[in-house]
Amino acid sequence: MSILAYGLNYRTASLDLRERIAFPEEKLAHALKSVTKDISGVSEVAIVSTCNRTEFYCAADPNSAEEISRWLAETRLITLDELENASYRYWDKDAAQHIIRVASGLDSQMLGEPQIMGQVKSAYDIARSSGTIGPELNLLSRITLKTAKQIRSETGIGNNPISIAYAAVSMASKIFADLGTKKALLLGAGETIGLVADHLAAKNIGAMTIANRTLANAQVLATRYNADSIQLTDVAQTLHEFDIVIASTGSSLPVLGKGAVEAAIKKRKRRPMFMVDIAVPRDIEAEVAELPDAYLYTIDDLTEIVERNLAQRQVAASEAESIVAKGAKDFQREKRVQQDKDLLTSFRTQANEIRETEVARALRELAKDGDAEAAILRLSQNLTNKLIHPATAAMREASAENRRDLLGYLSTIYALPESNVSAETQPLSKPSDSQSTELED
Repeated sequence: MSILAYGLNYRTASLDLRERIAFPEEKLAHALKSVTKDISGVSEVAIVSTCNRTEFYCAADPNSAEEISRWLAETRLITLDELENASYRYWDKDAAQHIIRVASGLDSQMLGEPQIMGQVKSAYDIARSSGTIGPELNLLSRITLKTAKQIRSETGIGNNPISIAYAAVSMASKIFADLGTKKALLLGAGETIGLVADHLAAKNIGAMTIANRTLANAQVLATRYNADSIQLTDVAQTLHEFDIVIASTGSSLPVLGKGAVEAAIKKRKRRPMFMVDIAVPRDIEAEVAELPDAYLYTIDDLTEIVERNLAQRQVAASEAESIVAKGAKDFQREKRVQQDKDLLTSFRTQANEIRETEVARALRELAKDGDAEAAILRLSQNLTNKLIHPATAAMREASAENRRDLLGYLSTIYALPESNVSAETQPLSKPSDSQSTELED
């Protein structure tokens, strides 16, 4: 069986198409079983389905990509033309390389984002509990997660924030050593503020309040984080209570003026207030930056940080690609070993049978004449002769047939001293890079 990676992502498909083809987590088990039941050429399958991608990883025969397209078209009410124009497929080594890049965040819309590794692991776990993973995908999952962890630990792919929301929270965590003792006020209730709230919650912020012009919207967002909610018109009265203020309301005019912040600073008895305005137009009057103990940053400040961090992640991504390539190569090597494991098992079984036979003979001779030393000597001689017989026979045959390449290879396998190998029968040299690539492919 070959390994197939079939899917579509944010680069190849519109948001509308990705939404239509996505699988909610609670429906994944049913979909997995349906794939292996309905598509005869697929023996194993795992599905990674996120907002940015839906991908099938399969142990499959060569015609399975077309069958998956037809299955998707029928089950998700999508035309084949839509799928053909938006889907991609990778096989074997390329498939392994793709899933490693996905799991390590190298293929993410936000380069190096960390959540995807957990999503890939979850996809494998769900497939495993659904009984749709066998030896091929078990090997792929092991190599994928091992290599992705290596990339996260050995490169700086995830070290620097590259989203405005995350950059704002990261800056706050650098100014305040312990966010668990701080209170944050978020102005607005849109998507950006939602992301800010996610990151603050992940940093264990002490308390959070959502302020919005429409209180109901603030309440909806606040419920998700066990936060308080107030209207924007009430901010001035409570502003002094907050250590961190992050604003993104979408208002055409500032919602927080210099006077309100100055009054809050006085009530705080000059304890510093960290403020980030990530709105365009601005939500916080620029003059606030002139106040002592008010540290105001704008979206331009954060954009500069994000661009610098993105450049650093791109350098790390270049370093990571060599680890990806090695991981894909390791997968190919392990897959070939797995395919030939019956040969290894037979070899070991044969050796054990010889050992058991000779030990039994030695015990019989020992029981007959009681000479332990002689029995041990005969046992060692018999074992040596029988275990090396196939190799010595092959060497004699290779010499008779002038198979110098085979003699050199046998010399390498048994680690014979080079002095025992003539110049014409030197061990096979390591293949060149181009030869190695051909072997791997």
